[in-house]
Amino acid sequence: MFFLDHAWLVPFIPAVSFVVILLFGKRFPRQGSEVGIAAVGASFLLSCGALVQWINRVQDADHSHGAAAAVGALGRSIGRLGAEGSLAEVEPVTHHLTWFQNGGVRLTVGTQIDGLAVIVMFVVTLVSLLVHVYSVEYMRGDRRFTYFYAALSLFTASMLLLVVADNTLQLLVGWELVGLCSFMLIGHWWEEKPNSDAAVKAFLTTRTGDIGLLVGVVMTYWLVDSATGHGSFNILAVNEAAASSNVSHALVMWTALALLLAIIGKSGQFPLHTWLPDE
Repeated sequence: MFFLDHAWLVPFIPAVSFVVILLFGKRFPRQGSEVGIAAVGASFLLSCGALVQWINRVQDADHSHGAAAAVGALGRSIGRLGAEGSLAEVEPVTHHLTWFQNGGVRLTVGTQIDGLAVIVMFVVTLVSLLVHVYSVEYMRGDRRFTYFYAALSLFTASMLLLVVADNTLQLLVGWELVGLCSFMLIGHWWEEKPNSDAAVKAFLTTRTGDIGLLVGVVMTYWLVDSATGHGSFNILAVNEAAASSNVSHALVMWTALALLLAIIGKSGQFPLHTWLPDE
């Protein structure tokens, strides 16, 4: 299960690409675009490998074979759908390291790969690869061509970090990096006032929604604490706590609403939609 066990490489490669392009991009024959395309292409191949291995993993647990069964197994593993007893429980592939521990508080960084994660990794890397290739001609001759590709690589790495996160703190970091990259890319031609105004408006509006994410992340810790007696930011622990009878339904509802506020802001939904037309 190389691809599932090493899913950290999927966001890591574009992150390295960002650093390489930023520092040395102008010395490359194609001003760094070839580095960005190669990096996201490698991440796409790794995502394809993870997707295939996850489908095989679900099929083995479900004792099903064939193309139609593979698609069905993937769909059920994403949505946890299907007839009663038709889907064997398939545990996510998780790996993490502890980077801070004090008393009963332990903070980790790692990956959690399940059906939803592998399909989103596949979509993000595919779309990002297409954008990287298309932008070679679209941005040709731009004075900040190299800077654009550095920002695009960081944007891709940030989205993938969010997707593979095994805890809500890591998810928060990826989420905020996505917001930063959006600001950089929207305001790429900052000399034109409408572009700089749109970037600032998008940044401030989405940051308003991100207050909900920050509050929601803190609330997930107390959600787990209510269920188990010791708090955690781990996403699996949060999911289990949300389904526990020991947790107040009001706490679950307010936590969900706080997280929803962030989603509303980032996806440009009412009432935090005003930044999207200006982009």
